[in-house]
Formats: sequence, C-alpha cells, structure tokens
Amino acid sequence: MGKAGSTILDRCEQRPENVKKRTARMASLTEWKVPPASQPRPEDYAYDLDRALSSVIGLHAIIPQDAFTAESLGVERAGNGVVIDKGLILTVGYLITEAESLWLHLGDGRVVEGHTLGIDQETGFGLVQALGSLDVPALPIGSSEAAQVGDRIVLGGAGGRTRSLAGTIAAKQEFAGYWEYVLDEAIFTFPAHPNWGGTGLLSPKGELIGIGSLQLERDRGGKNEHLNMVVPIDLLTPIVDDLRKFGRTQKPVRPWLGLYSTEVEDKVVVVGMAAKGPAARAELKAGDVILAVKGRNVGTLAEFYRAVWALGNAGVEVPLTLYRDGVTFEVRVNSSDRAKLLKGPRMH
Repeated sequence: MGKAGSTILDRCEQRPENVKKRTARMASLTEWKVPPASQPRPEDYAYDLDRALSSVIGLHAIIPQDAFTAESLGVERAGNGVVIDKGLILTVGYLITEAESLWLHLGDGRVVEGHTLGIDQETGFGLVQALGSLDVPALPIGSSEAAQVGDRIVLGGAGGRTRSLAGTIAAKQEFAGYWEYVLDEAIFTFPAHPNWGGTGLLSPKGELIGIGSLQLERDRGGKNEHLNMVVPIDLLTPIVDDLRKFGRTQKPVRPWLGLYSTEVEDKVVVVGMAAKGPAARAELKAGDVILAVKGRNVGTLAEFYRAVWALGNAGVEVPLTLYRDGVTFEVRVNSSDRAKLLKGPRMH
C-alpha cells in the first residue's frame, strides 16, 4: 500500500480546512446508521458481541468560542468512547481537547456528565472520567501488536450493532499526519466507519485493540476506497497512569512548530499554520517547501517531524532550509509546547 503519507490517503483529508468538516460530520448522535449489510452479526463472532458493544458510548463536548482549537475543530464535537475501567472512558483526544463541558450518552438513554482527565498529543488518546454511575461493562484490553492484516474485526460505535461495522484489518504501517503527528505503526481498517471518531476496534476475541481516529482514502485499481486509521491500544499502557494522575505524560515534551504540512512529489510543503504558533511568528508562508532541518534533508512528513524532534525538547531552536518563489534560504523557528496554548479541563 506504500507510504501512509502518499498512496494510502487522500490529500484533501490531510488538509487542515477539512478537519472542521470532518468533526461536523461526526456531530449527530441519532441521524445515521451503518448499512444493514455492513453491520456485525452475533453469530459471526465467538464472543458476546452485544455485551462488548455496550461498552462503547456516545460522547458530546462543548468547547469555548475563544479556545485555540475552536476554529479548526469546532465548538461542538461528538463521537464515541470506550469504557475501559470503572467510570474510565478512552477516546480520541481531538474530541475532548479544551472541552468546558462533556456529556456521556449511554445506550439506555441516560446522559452522564464527564470530566477530561488527560490528552496525549503523541498518541492522540484522550481519557475521560464519568462523574456518575455508568453501569456499563469495561471492554477487556487486548494486544494491537498481535493483530494481523486480514483479521476480521468490528469497529464499534455508540448504539450497538446498528452503529457498528464489520470489517477487516487492511494494513499496519507508519502514519504521518499534517499536524506534526507520527505513529510508527497505525492500524488501517476497511470498510470505513461513517462516525469514526473514538470508535472501538474489537479484535476477533472481542478485546479492545485500538481507537478510531480518521477516515482516509486510497486508490485501489483506479477506484477510491475509504478506510479508517486507528490508534493502536498498545500505546496506551506506558502512559495511562500519567494521564490519570497528571493529565499528560511526564516525559519531555517534543518541540512543536505549529505547521500544517503535506507531501507533494517527495517534498514537504507548508499548507497552513496555527495562529500564534512558532511558525507563524517566524513568518513562514503557505507554499513554502521545507528542504532540510539543521542541514538534514527531508522528503516526507515523518522524516521532517523526526528531524525536528531529534533536536531536543520543546523550546529548542529549529533551523529550517526553505524554498520559496525560486529562492532557497534559512530560517530559525523557536519551537514551543502546543499544550501551553490549550485551555485546561474545567475543574469540578
């Protein structure tokens, strides 16, 4: 399937102006269903499918108008989360980033308030604590490393079988996102779930092996196919205690430039910048081609990000070689910690 930054995904889905559209498509908790032919059937699985899917609940977040992510991700976000412990819900972090109020929608119609415990920028996971009784079983956690391409899986959404999708693992490979994000080995599933944010990836044993993050597109023999990118569950174990106690991991923070980038013909091209971010302050522009980081040539998003992160921790100066309007030149960007621009969770 090639590099995740090229053949697996549609460039449009990697551009920042599409993120808010994507979030808006997730916003309805009631107006959609998976087509019946794509819904999982209990007789096809060796575990109690309905019980497992009852662990997937709806999530609805309200974000302040002046939040850093309000413009890109919207002020009202909805998706899914998976109960992994008593009152503890795992979801994808962009749904709950800067949330001032958070509501959990259960299968029996109840709504329980939630509280953001933590978000990890490196993996993309978000952790929520229910502030009331859920009376929902926790989904056992499995091994994403053990998952194999071709495995029959279920991508579970809030609402049981009618909101869940039967599919297979299409690939396990590197993924680089335009927002300074890399997974060494993401899981790609097919077909795509229509309400993918925070969905639970269930293994053939009915265990949680990942959390849904994106919908992407690949060219398959001249036809476009949609897939979901899923964050592997094995990335949670080393950080879950820190997220519960501190709201973020306690390891050193990676440098952040506030750049949105894509790959064009083996070149890294700037397509946008975060307002008030380091790149904007350094006067980078959309259309700039990033040739090198501190003299190290880069041609893919993953190479670019890893070269930046290799320079040190957040705050380190990042020397870039750029090409703009026929001119090659150097610029130095003072990196930052993106979390410093984000509103923290409201205390209860």
